[in-house]
Amino acid sequence: MASAAPDGERSAARILLVDDERSVQTLLAYPLRKDGYEVVSAVDGRAALDRFAEQRFDLVVLDIMLPGLDGIEVCRRLRARSQVPIIMLTAKDDEIDKVVGLEMGADDYITKPFSVREFRSRVRAALRRADMLGGRPAGEQPIVAGELEIDFERRSVSARGEERRLTYVEFEILATLAGAPGRVMTREILLERVWGDAAYRDPRTVDVHIRHLREKLERDPRQPEYLFTVRGVGYRFRDRE
Repeated sequence: MASAAPDGERSAARILLVDDERSVQTLLAYPLRKDGYEVVSAVDGRAALDRFAEQRFDLVVLDIMLPGLDGIEVCRRLRARSQVPIIMLTAKDDEIDKVVGLEMGADDYITKPFSVREFRSRVRAALRRADMLGGRPAGEQPIVAGELEIDFERRSVSARGEERRLTYVEFEILATLAGAPGRVMTREILLERVWGDAAYRDPRTVDVHIRHLREKLERDPRQPEYLFTVRGVGYRFRDRE
């Protein structure tokens, strides 16, 4: 979400752009500034962590292949202290990089080379999701299903009496499915509901987040009680009791 200005009005979103290639920094910073965002640059992982500690950011764009401290480790450390949206950049069309980045808490990823149009679309969608944080109707009742409780006002989830820490995207996927128990939702529907659009996105991104949710919430992820796969279609949350 946009940072609060001293006079109480909303200021431009501040984006931390982390890439060790100056040409990429220039290429990506220009359209971001043109769109009205404030851009702070870092060329390696340690500099990124230093910049993040110095000021508040609304979004982090983070290259995976960084000298020294790589993007995966930077993502892990950022996620340990903040729920800031993170978009990972990777020069390799490598499924392992994508999965590891998502497992570390990244919200989205883009594979190089990509168009500036795609990049701007992803950035706008990530900032829009962050701006919607807490945007659910006030007083919305928690959902209780078996030993799972979803509290919308606190954006918290507990399973078997223990609070489970979810990323922004994980919470939104869970809330979307749980809000329509028994209804099957395709990957494309979930991309639209959670990411804002399905353009440029690999539907398998949803699969990674679902697997991570099961690992956090299910007693046995291989035999889920809450999040079910409907083969060839998508996913559904357990029926109402």
